[in-house]
Amino acid sequence: MTRSPPYALPLMLACLLLAGCNTPGPGFRGIDPQRVSIGKSTFDVRVDPLGARAQAIRVNPEWAPRRQSVEQRAVAAIEQVSGCRVAHLDGDQVVLVARLACASARARKAPRSSPADASQPLEYDCKLAPQGEGRARMTCTPLN
Repeated sequence: MTRSPPYALPLMLACLLLAGCNTPGPGFRGIDPQRVSIGKSTFDVRVDPLGARAQAIRVNPEWAPRRQSVEQRAVAAIEQVSGCRVAHLDGDQVVLVARLACASARARKAPRSSPADASQPLEYDCKLAPQGEGRARMTCTPLN
């Protein structure tokens, strides 16, 4: 009988755990994400069919990001995809869930549904300019 090396089990467990890193929460399963890059962060953003909530999952590696800096970029990504203002945000540096405030259903952007659009992720180059008192101005330029 052959024995597997001592690192085989931890390696296998790590692979299984990492396989679920980009799995949406229960309210967002089955919704195709739109990938948006804001500054140093790239998010998969899903908006629920009613347009009341959205989820942003950061999919790129960042070394020890502060929640505050990731939160600002996640809000920009969610607002860009949903066309609505973020009224409330919960989560951590990786998964953030927003409650949306839309002026009307008509004001909300229709999600991209054609296969041609879905294969082309949204990408933006965004610059943050601190304005003082915890505020910042973000300017984004579409890359595609």
